Amino acid sequence: MQQHFSLADCDVVGFDLDHTLCRYHLPQSARLIYDSFAQYLVTEKGYDEDLLILAPDSLDFCCKGLVLDIEEGNFLKLAEDGTVLRASHGTKSMTLEEILENYGRREWKHFNTVSGMVSRTAKYYLYDNYFDLPGALLCARVVDSLDQHDGQKKYDFWKDMVAAIQHNYKITAFKEDCGMYFPEVKKHPDKYLQRCPESVKKWLKQLKNAGKILLLITSSHSDYCRLLCEHVLGNDFEEYFDILITNALKPGFFSHTPNQRPFRTLENDEEQEALLSLDKPGWYSQGNAIQLYDLLKKMTGKLDPKVVYFGDSMHSDIFPARHYSNWETVFILEELLGDKGTVPAKAESEPVEKKGKYEGDQLKVPYFVSKQWGSFFMDRLPGLENAGETLVHTWSCKCISTYSTIAIPSLEAIADLPLDYRFTRFSSNSSVTAGYYPSPPRALLPNEDSVTVK
Repeated sequence: MQQHFSLADCDVVGFDLDHTLCRYHLPQSARLIYDSFAQYLVTEKGYDEDLLILAPDSLDFCCKGLVLDIEEGNFLKLAEDGTVLRASHGTKSMTLEEILENYGRREWKHFNTVSGMVSRTAKYYLYDNYFDLPGALLCARVVDSLDQHDGQKKYDFWKDMVAAIQHNYKITAFKEDCGMYFPEVKKHPDKYLQRCPESVKKWLKQLKNAGKILLLITSSHSDYCRLLCEHVLGNDFEEYFDILITNALKPGFFSHTPNQRPFRTLENDEEQEALLSLDKPGWYSQGNAIQLYDLLKKMTGKLDPKVVYFGDSMHSDIFPARHYSNWETVFILEELLGDKGTVPAKAESEPVEKKGKYEGDQLKVPYFVSKQWGSFFMDRLPGLENAGETLVHTWSCKCISTYSTIAIPSLEAIADLPLDYRFTRFSSNSSVTAGYYPSPPRALLPNEDSVTVK
């Protein structure tokens, strides 16, 4: 495969919506998601009311790439070979001795299934996006609470957590004003949503003017999608896209066959009858990548149109689009913003009105860099402190270079580049930092003194 990637070579450019085209004010949305789940557990399932109180710095616990070992109540950060690098029982960090005693210096027992991108089973849950992360903190606090009151050894709270997620995010919740999440975002969209920068809107138009077909593929339902798009792009948002697909139920959109997951038309945000094939551009619900690709062949007049897809979830966007559809993938990784080496200089001098009125209100910068969990990209192998530090790549870092074409902190980071700009892609025969734009995280650079390992 060639060493460079360029949007000019792509016939079709697809986007995820949440945390890709639509970026959130993370501290505010994290707090809302946490509260919406906690409220349900306390009022509907009888959990301890202390769960409703959240210290501002407790969001530091949230870190992408963590795996919850459900039965043990432990959260794990894994190395690329499945070794446990850090762990916590509930919110409490485990010592090196405890990690070695529980997990040894060997591959975690479920790593084979996790590394096949199975993100959830009865035994574990993988946290890989910002909608999920506040739930990790809540689960950790539930474990703390159960330990304090019951001293139990095996945990059975997960079914209640799933019920809380379903209650707040179910497909009818937006319309019914059900749960806490959707009613609150509807009332205060500015508090939670960042408007799309003009540079990105201009870039989308530029892509369309260059003859590219533009797709929006989101697992959000059509009513929530409309609210987000009108707020971040404007009332004319539909003009930016040739095809809009909502309730796509990713990763199933990429992995399922047309029979399993047909497209449906929409009427007043209600899904209509299943379609036997996809014949023309427009707005659809559910669906599958196979029939979409057939339509793209017709629209481009090419047997093998080249598609690139931008998304923020390794599990729902990047892995399945690459693995099942063989699309190019651009990973939106806001963690790159937590590294001072990658913040574009012009971001410092933005006028105050562009920054959004809620930014002064931030409870630290959550997620980008977690003190408790350390670097998203690298960490020290436990149990070897006497033999000098052995730094290894995390499993999250390995997934990025395996399944992404390139990784960027935001669409804004590339919006001003010419469409024929040639990015260096990730590849097995280039350096581990090759695919990061505008620059790699400092943790991966040879000068390792910037890696925070405690």
